[in-house]
Amino acid sequence: MPTPVIMPKVDMDQEKATIISWEKKEGEAVKQDETILTVETEKVAIDVSSPATGILAGIKFQSGDVVPVATVIAQILKPGETLTDQPAATPAPAVAPPPQTIANAQPAHSIPVQASPLAMRVAQELGVDITEVPASKGKITREDVEAYAASLKGRIELIESPARRVAATPAARRISKETGIPLDGIPGSGPFGRIQAADVKSVTVTVSAASSAERPAQIIPLIGIRKKIAERMQFSFQDAPHIAESVEADISRLEDVRVHLNELAALKGEGKVSLTAILVKLTAWALERHPYINSSLIDEKIHLWRDINIGVATALEDGLIVPVVHAANKLSFGETAEKLNDLSQRAREGRLELAEVQRGTFTISNLGMFGIRQFRAVINPPECAILAVGAAVRKPVVIDDRDTVSVRPVIVFTLSADHRVIDGVVAAKFLVDLVKVVEHPEIMIA
Repeated sequence: MPTPVIMPKVDMDQEKATIISWEKKEGEAVKQDETILTVETEKVAIDVSSPATGILAGIKFQSGDVVPVATVIAQILKPGETLTDQPAATPAPAVAPPPQTIANAQPAHSIPVQASPLAMRVAQELGVDITEVPASKGKITREDVEAYAASLKGRIELIESPARRVAATPAARRISKETGIPLDGIPGSGPFGRIQAADVKSVTVTVSAASSAERPAQIIPLIGIRKKIAERMQFSFQDAPHIAESVEADISRLEDVRVHLNELAALKGEGKVSLTAILVKLTAWALERHPYINSSLIDEKIHLWRDINIGVATALEDGLIVPVVHAANKLSFGETAEKLNDLSQRAREGRLELAEVQRGTFTISNLGMFGIRQFRAVINPPECAILAVGAAVRKPVVIDDRDTVSVRPVIVFTLSADHRVIDGVVAAKFLVDLVKVVEHPEIMIA
């Protein structure tokens, strides 16, 4: 029997992944554990290995397709096998009642069967009536739903009209209604040919381009990492009520510390210590004193994390990624710089591992190197706060109670916080401590 290639789930909250490229072609021989394709989650690119040795066949999705986890995306055939060598499908009833749509599906609490929450969700995604799924172990599991869906094949579709059945997601139907583009004839990229929202949008782009010939433009599909960023930022800004507070800090002593640390690094033959690396260490010190800033809101519960794992937003050619410095409060300045330099380099080369972008509790976004003096960053969910760091600007500053003025390097820090968890006073107290340690870094070793 052919061995299925399944879209893997590598992260707890992952629901789908985008196919970046197939490393092997249809009909090509592959070995077990050999990389056959690369996919991208919301956080990192991953190589998917072949589950068996044989011939790659039956590829169902192509580069750019967004595929739900646990979906069969291809098959591995052993010598003599064909794609028709599949388990016998469950006989279909003489008159098959149409599956329920998500809109009129019976509520989970009234369904007289035992099913796991994941099975219920997968059943809705595939348009399967959960009450018709046979349970293999006394309780309907995700595997039971997927096996039943596979047996239905072409019968899994949502009702478009009594005369015409079209398999499409609710989002695809909404876009179709808004744009006036009929679903008939649109090839579906989802499981079993189900039309996804992206399929309708691709038609929308084509229509718009044709009707706007007098305004030539390069049209770039919103896919891959750019689409993931767009989805996460839209969710963050719509879901979390952002508040933002800004403070200025004199970094004269901090610059002296950086010069000293880089002199020591040169003597040891180590890499340079950047301002961002120093700020990671100082921010960790402040986060230890303000646990609500180092928190996440998950399932209506506030998690005050004991670990302090600081993500640092890193620009890529086609977007950005946030590698995480784990246990930042336990590292020295030199260790923090070494770790951050390594993460940043491998992030730009696309060589980060999944664990290196997970479990962040707070994020720093530094645009000072681009001359940006002040900005407000969008929170990186499910975290509850993010620190925006501007450029160091030399400006006149009153340095004592006698109104003595001196030119000092000053940075603006802006904290964006989720107001559901963090009150304005809590955010202000964190910034007060951050400014204190930035202007007097010696207190960390006092």
